[in-house]
Amino acid sequence: MQYNFDEIIDRSNTGSLKYDFKKDRGMPEDVIPMWVADMDFRSPKEVRDAVVRSAEHGIFGYSEATGAYTDAVRNWYRTRFGWDIRPEWMVRTPGIVFAIAMAIRAFTRKGDGVLIQQPVYYPFSACIEKNERRLVNNALRYEDGRYSMDFEDMERKITEENVKLFLLCSPHNPVGRVWSEEELKRAGEICLRHGVVVVSDEIHSDFVWGDRKHVMFGNISPELRDISVTCTAPSKTFNIAGLQVSNIFIPNETLRAAFETEMEKTGYSQLNQLGMAAAAAAYEKGGEWLSQVKEYLEKNLEFVRNFVKDRLPELCMAEPEGTYLVWLDFNHLSLTREQRDELIVGRAKLWLDEGDIFGAGGEGFERFNIACPRQILEQAFLSLEKALRNR
Repeated sequence: MQYNFDEIIDRSNTGSLKYDFKKDRGMPEDVIPMWVADMDFRSPKEVRDAVVRSAEHGIFGYSEATGAYTDAVRNWYRTRFGWDIRPEWMVRTPGIVFAIAMAIRAFTRKGDGVLIQQPVYYPFSACIEKNERRLVNNALRYEDGRYSMDFEDMERKITEENVKLFLLCSPHNPVGRVWSEEELKRAGEICLRHGVVVVSDEIHSDFVWGDRKHVMFGNISPELRDISVTCTAPSKTFNIAGLQVSNIFIPNETLRAAFETEMEKTGYSQLNQLGMAAAAAAYEKGGEWLSQVKEYLEKNLEFVRNFVKDRLPELCMAEPEGTYLVWLDFNHLSLTREQRDELIVGRAKLWLDEGDIFGAGGEGFERFNIACPRQILEQAFLSLEKALRNR
């Protein structure tokens, strides 16, 4: 490999949420942090060089995305996903959670129902409830370690609960499903029938495993494109979340105008100058780095899969089709949440995301971020094995 992903990089004293806020978050100082979804790998050199060049210029004035930036984003989605994005569809935001909040405010009123599929990325719920909308849960089905959509329940909830907006997570965080075109089309047709706008969070779209392909919801058909708001970002792909840049694709002019009006109410305008430089460089020159980091992560995933199967048979892993997040089922241990915390934090010294924060159906699960050097991953799972054997 051209890149050394085995290198252990000290991230302490950098303001890292993952490493520098253990005490603030109620964690012991000696835990291994495997919770928040960023990678313990340096971003591509081309990205770092672009940020340095921008910084060395020395003037950090108001900036706007150039045609070169737009072309870099468009080319990435054209060549990787077969979707020819028009420049006028693009709205730039500091992050996808921000965009989701804007969509909720733009396309629903207080009291309207917003559909999600729990267990799901927990800011979805917060954005709905903090904006005084009603959370409507179309719970995912979980059978034999695999999740699927319940389409009958989806349509029933939409009609009975006055649902105006569906927040789709694709690929799904935390359960790791990469939805097929057939599944997405069926969900989309239900939303079409009932006038529901679909906001699709596709931040993990560059991480799919095996021979699977990520299907962009807005590229399935002209009809689904017209009801879609597609949320993308280079942040997960190139490990630049701290630079705060996202690209939202809204083909429907009326939806786009409503979304932009809500953004204007916040006073937000231009993206961060360094974030734009990093994003353009990533999309232009980061392809080889991504290929190699995915190869490394697939081997990390293989390690976890085999370790759980051979040495932790009490646990069940939902096979991740996408994302670098592993969703482990601890329910067969029959532990209370407090007992599970003592096992994982107190004994195994691991800082994970507890499943119940992802909503109904997440109870008894834990989310592991495996985007770290193999040595750290091995240490974490050996520690978990020891804690289980000595409990």
